Amino acid sequence: MKKFKIINWISTGLLTTMMLMSVVLYFTEHSEMVKGFELYGYPSYIIYPLAIAKIFGLLAIWFCKNKVIKEWAYAGFFFNFVLAFLAHFMIGDGEFGGAIVAILLLAASYFTMKKTDSVIA
Repeated sequence: MKKFKIINWISTGLLTTMMLMSVVLYFTEHSEMVKGFELYGYPSYIIYPLAIAKIFGLLAIWFCKNKVIKEWAYAGFFFNFVLAFLAHFMIGDGEFGGAIVAILLLAASYFTMKKTDSVIA
């Protein structure tokens, strides 16, 4: 039980760090992000909404007691990371490592959260 809580805290903390770093880049390096998003075929107008969604997703994962909302936050991150991986893979820039790390951290966070929740319930 304690092992799963520790893994959950570490994986969720690292995932949070990655997401906050991307949010900061979305706001501080917007012109560079626009170039990147357009290179991958994504519209640049989703940059700010995506940054805000990431913040809300992190808040839901850390603080929300409603399990449905928390599940949706994890699902949203999963789709974001898979699409990021596919975008990098399809364009062939070799920069998909961050998406793989994010997927692994998300999986560790999610499954250890489920494990600790099932023991508590």
